[in-house]
Amino acid sequence: MARPFLGYLPRYNPCAQCGEPIALPDWVETGDDGRVTYLWCCRSCNYRFEAIAFFDRSHTEQEPLAA
Repeated sequence: MARPFLGYLPRYNPCAQCGEPIALPDWVETGDDGRVTYLWCCRSCNYRFEAIAFFDRSHTEQEPLAA
């Protein structure tokens, strides 16, 4: 699926294992139901985990950049 607008990406999420901040997710996947899945990988302890967010689709649709 298409990658979501980069302005909405979570940044510096703490690692679920050691608590170190992770700058950006390694993978982002969007679903048709407003679900966005983020795959995080900690460079400090090499722990990988997934976080899922559910958004109201009416707020996730972007305006076209040009006519």
